[in-house]
Formats: sequence, structure tokens, C-alpha cells
Amino acid sequence: MADTLREVLDFATDAAWQAGRITLRYFQTGVEVEEKADESPVTAADRGVETKLRELIEARFPNDGILGEEHGDKKGTTGRRWILDPIDGTKSFVHGVPLYGVLVGVEIEDEPAVGVAHFPALNEMICAAKGLGCTWNGRPARVSDISDIQDATVILTDFVNGHGRDEAMNRICSRAKLVRGWGDCYGHMLVATGRAEIMLDPIMSVWDCAALAPILKEAGGTFTTWSGEATIWGNEAVGTNGALFEEVMALIKRR
Repeated sequence: MADTLREVLDFATDAAWQAGRITLRYFQTGVEVEEKADESPVTAADRGVETKLRELIEARFPNDGILGEEHGDKKGTTGRRWILDPIDGTKSFVHGVPLYGVLVGVEIEDEPAVGVAHFPALNEMICAAKGLGCTWNGRPARVSDISDIQDATVILTDFVNGHGRDEAMNRICSRAKLVRGWGDCYGHMLVATGRAEIMLDPIMSVWDCAALAPILKEAGGTFTTWSGEATIWGNEAVGTNGALFEEVMALIKRR
């Protein structure tokens, strides 16, 4: 596996951009929505985007593993695995809201190493790789330096169903300066680019997390479970600007 991280990152960025063009063919067109077994929505755009990403990856890296939300797991032999969420924020997408993203993450020897989050309807591209920093539309991206939660902006995906995290969410939000919704991956990217400080997600899947973890880390922030573990496999996530991480964890754990 001689490819450098820079080469993998550049490829992932281009692949996400190409996939994003597909989403725009369907966006705000009244695309038909189906319901999956877990009651989450899926559209022809979701499936078409993942198919395109897989075709691109298999042509360039035929022996790599691929795990995607819509088309399952393909085993690889290189120690590198691509983890794909073709449209993160499908509910936003089908409602015509532009805060959805194409997520491309890469694990190398089980460690999140590359992340790309592309927001086609916003023309935003946020990219990172281990040791290479984070960029937002080609410019260096960093988290904010806000260290007082009373000055912080908190983002939530869901204000109604906290999935058992309601009390912790209320403790954090009641101390913040500003609380806003329409989160999904875009909320985490607001943290990575210094436009918010805390993102709370009580329910996540690995394809939601794989691209976000390296982006937040390279931007100077944190991406962990609600217990503070740095993993993409925790089925939940908290993103912070780093400076507020310990306070957020203390508020979560307070009884």
C-alpha cells in the first residue's frame, strides 16, 4: 500500500465532489422517499451516490475494503477501508434543506485517517488527513478558541428525542449562549470550522462518524462518545472545539 495520505485525501476529495453532483440532480425535485427496515428514509440519490463512490474507489484501489450505509461491507486485503455515507442528513435532503453532506472516511489499520465532508448544495468542502491538517474550501480550518461555555454555540440534530440524553443535553444547552438545530454532519463541521463550539449527537452509525473524526481532530477539536472515548464505533458522538471538552464531559456525567 504505497499510496501516500495526500494521494488518498486528494482522491477522496475528488470522489466526494463527483458524488455530490449526483445529489444535485435530485435535490429539491420531489424525489421519491422509501423507508428502510430501521424506519430511516432512503432515496434513489442515496443509492446512486454510494454506487458512484464505490465504482471510483474500486477502479483506483481495487483491493481496499469498503463499508457503506446503503450497499454493505466489502472486505479488503490492504489494511485500508473506505467508510461511506452517501447522503448524511437524508431527512434534510428530502425536505429541500441544503445542510446535507456526502461523507467519505478512510480507516488505515483500524485508525480513522482521512475524512472528507462535502456539502454540494452549499458548495462547501471540508477535508483532513492525519498530520496534514484540515481545510475548508482549500483554506486552513481551525476550531474556535472559546473556552467559556457561556460564550459557546451548541448544535443539536434533534431537540425532541434525546434518546436518553435529555438531562445532559439540557444541562449543556442551558449554559450556552446560543443553541441551534438542523445538525447532522453539518453541525460537526460548524465546530471544525470555528462557527460553533459543541455538537451533540445521541445516535450515530459508523458511516456517520468515520469522516468527521479526522476532520475535527486535525482542526484542533475532539470527536468522542458521550463518555469521552475517541472512536467512530460508539453509536453516538460529541464534537467540541477542544477547549470546552472537559466541561462538556463533566456536564454529561453529572447526576
